Amino acid sequence: MTTLPPPLAIGPHTVQPPVVLAPMAGITNAPFRTLCREFSGGKGLFVSEMITTRALVERNEKTMQLIHFDETEKPRSIQLYGVDPVTVGKAVRMIVEEDRADHIDLNFGCPVPKVTRKGGGSALPYKRNLLRAILREAVAGAGDLPVTMKMRKGIDDDHLTYLDAGRIAVEEGVTAIALHGRTTAQHYGGTADWDAIARLKEHVPEIPVLGNGDIWCAEDALRMVRETGCDGVVVGRGCLGRPWLFNDLVAAFEGRPEDFHRPTLREVATTMHRHAQLLGEWIGDETRGVIDFRKHVAWYLKGFSVGSEMRKKLAVTSSLAELDAHLSELDLDQAWPESADGPRGRTSGNNRVVLPDGWLKDPYDCAGVSEDAELDTSGG
Repeated sequence: MTTLPPPLAIGPHTVQPPVVLAPMAGITNAPFRTLCREFSGGKGLFVSEMITTRALVERNEKTMQLIHFDETEKPRSIQLYGVDPVTVGKAVRMIVEEDRADHIDLNFGCPVPKVTRKGGGSALPYKRNLLRAILREAVAGAGDLPVTMKMRKGIDDDHLTYLDAGRIAVEEGVTAIALHGRTTAQHYGGTADWDAIARLKEHVPEIPVLGNGDIWCAEDALRMVRETGCDGVVVGRGCLGRPWLFNDLVAAFEGRPEDFHRPTLREVATTMHRHAQLLGEWIGDETRGVIDFRKHVAWYLKGFSVGSEMRKKLAVTSSLAELDAHLSELDLDQAWPESADGPRGRTSGNNRVVLPDGWLKDPYDCAGVSEDAELDTSGG
């Protein structure tokens, strides 16, 4: 019989089962969080899209919409990304003073070249003193709000940073750490290194460690906990086009594998309509909502017999009526296909890491991180 992990403590918040929705730019907005939360029965932790601290402090209109939570979202979790300790501190204090969240997560996992070439994202933890300064400002500004962080193993196999970063996080009062078991050089390719998650857990036993990477189904989540000893899991690409994965995750961690959800295409189509509708209501315009939904279509339909022509039609829909009309032409009685399981989203590697000139010369020098590193992007 599988031994199930205890509840996850994020400061005063108890997360049971210990399952977290990973922040993904353009994906984990309020509508998608609503869907995932509905399938989970309200259990788990669902984090906002990544918010850049500079845009937040400047009260960028789009950013202010992204940090709006539905009254049913408890706790309210915001992920922040910043490269300047002062700006990060201002953003955190703004969140606290205006009561905009109950938990703050910091992103140090983005591998996108346009971010790392400026010293941001997953390149930043290489500069130990800068990482420490950012964490210190965030924790000081957060007061009673718990601060967590998400990171990668390091820049590449010759420049691993996760153990040093984990120790710095503990020393600066971070509540929990999530580790994506890949380096920046791996991007989203190859296989996630779960052994690194186990090593981090051994290295920082004082706080919870969450594992991230290659969780494509609920069984993967249980296996990660069993093999690494981590305190919980963070699920990103595995739930693309599959918000019901959170039903399975809850069932798995509660020892109810018989309750796993294997929807027919009809059920998938119903969820697709609801997702597009929620986006339209959130944006305030049905057409823009359906257009925003287009990127989800291929993920939802993966493995089903749909046909290339119909996939093309669905990819250019601009109204709920048009979306429903196309979906109604499909064989909606199709059962869940085995080929729908497995990797989803970005899977390509990127072996060339673009860094600022001289970045690797001194792992402690803080200088040289440009505000251009704070772009509106995400990942990790």
